[in-house]
Amino acid sequence: MSIEVSNESGVTVDESLIASVARFALDAMHVNPAAELSILAVTEDAMSELHERWMEEPGPTDVMSFPMDELMDTSRRPDAADLGPALLGDIVLCPEFARPQARQAGHGLADELHLLTVHGVLHLLGYDHGEPEQEREMFGLQARLLGNWRAARKEATARAAQRRSDSAVLGAAGLDSAPVDSAPREPAARDAGPPDPGRGPR
Repeated sequence: MSIEVSNESGVTVDESLIASVARFALDAMHVNPAAELSILAVTEDAMSELHERWMEEPGPTDVMSFPMDELMDTSRRPDAADLGPALLGDIVLCPEFARPQARQAGHGLADELHLLTVHGVLHLLGYDHGEPEQEREMFGLQARLLGNWRAARKEATARAAQRRSDSAVLGAAGLDSAPVDSAPREPAARDAGPPDPGRGPR
């Protein structure tokens, strides 16, 4: 799966973790592995322009999703097994706008951007929160995906630390050991269930 993350916001963000959480969510939602996604972090001014142009609402916002037009045809859904490469669309994040939201929520900016990335992915897959029932479904799925990703990252980090520790012990004992990868591996997605086939992308 091709995920491109670009940061034009002027705010330092960990692009690799944003790509990781997006990939995890797409895998868990059974999106075709040939799908392509672009994620862009922008300034508040740039987000304001997009928000006003496309949503006709003033000022910046935290995240916007732009599905590709060809996915409006349900036969072209990105989770279809027989598709070749499919352009899911673009997710635009605004770290400046998200920063006070993160403080209000009691977590860091990185956590807020991860949440917004999953939120944007779900919008690309057709989820929305305009009605109370839709909001419960989307936000519940969003929370499960984030929780599973964080748990998988924690487990991967612990395994990497254990491998480093084992290697150090073997080295101190004068025993040869195979080189180990000290970096945690990409978390494997847990099954979050496929998108509702009756729901079309926004």
